[in-house]
Amino acid sequence: MSTTELPPGANLAALRKAHGLSQAQLARKASVSLSLLSKIEVGDRALTPAVASALGKPMGLSMAEVLGRTTVARGGKRPLAELRAALRDYDLPQPQTASGQKLKTTLATASRHRKHVEVDKLLKLLPALLRDATTEAHTENTPEGWMLLADVYSHVYWLAARHRWMDMAELAVARQRWAVEQRPNPLGRAVAARDRAGTYLNFGDIERGLNIVDRAISDAERELSGTDRDIAVCILNLRGMTLAGRLGDKGEAKKEAARHIRSALAASVGVGKDRDVHGLTVGPQNAFAHQLATYVDLGRPRDALALTDDLTAALAGLPPTRTAPTYINAARAQLDIGDRDGALENLSRAWGVAPQMARIHPMGREVFRVVSSLHRRSNSEILKLSKLSGIAL
Repeated sequence: MSTTELPPGANLAALRKAHGLSQAQLARKASVSLSLLSKIEVGDRALTPAVASALGKPMGLSMAEVLGRTTVARGGKRPLAELRAALRDYDLPQPQTASGQKLKTTLATASRHRKHVEVDKLLKLLPALLRDATTEAHTENTPEGWMLLADVYSHVYWLAARHRWMDMAELAVARQRWAVEQRPNPLGRAVAARDRAGTYLNFGDIERGLNIVDRAISDAERELSGTDRDIAVCILNLRGMTLAGRLGDKGEAKKEAARHIRSALAASVGVGKDRDVHGLTVGPQNAFAHQLATYVDLGRPRDALALTDDLTAALAGLPPTRTAPTYINAARAQLDIGDRDGALENLSRAWGVAPQMARIHPMGREVFRVVSSLHRRSNSEILKLSKLSGIAL
């Protein structure tokens, strides 16, 4: 599995040269302007997910590959190998297992690591947790046991998707769906469909991802009621708006994004205050964070920034796994309107609340590359973020 420490725009340049393409050739094949491609490669413009998807197709590469798979942190190679082995052994329970209560406690710890983007701690915890949850599910054969196992697979998916280890991400969501199918669990199926659509998002296969979301929404509306229905519809529409914002046809993107935004906001009212559901944050604040990100993807930076005049207050109470990406998206919007100082400030906030995100978040790394390029001369904040992210100036 090829990995890179290059930020996305620099990785794109390396991939283009490796495929023997000139900038003009790649731009023509991808229907992207040569000027934009040139600015991306030199660091004057950020490589967005949608453009990464378009530029990857002529080279036979997914969006995730263009953005760049992230290397495992120091000391993580052995836990990663153990996690892959545990994924293979999905139907091979162990002779002994941890008690049900201990499993719940360990899963809660894993969820805490995920929320705080403590990826090194999460990776070390997951192999044994996955094996214990597998044994518990097979031994007890209860809806609760199978859902706990599905939640562990969801954590594996999240970890793999954040690093763009898409082979592992795909396997994890397949196992997740298999686990929730062992006992009737409509809400569990909605969570699994949300994660599966995420793999299509990372591959840049937007239309099929939207099909999965819409089908899952129909199932949830038919099979669930009350708060569970609102939760399922909300999380699925949040995924739907993210996918829609990256459609190639901008007119269609705007229309589809608006549809999912309306549905997500309406469902979030039924959910009430933001809550944790199977490792996911669901509610009005998270819907706001997704709406801001979608406006940025749609090329509407001023609309994104106009959603609030106090971003920190709007995000208060959300976990770092949600606040840090939102600060990064605000920084993207500020770059788009020429506010490089504001972009640097929000990028610093993102990496302040979730330091490990500096190494793995593709848009955080890309925004920093462009901000540092535009500032021309390094200042103390840029030097600090360079050290934190591992991106040389």
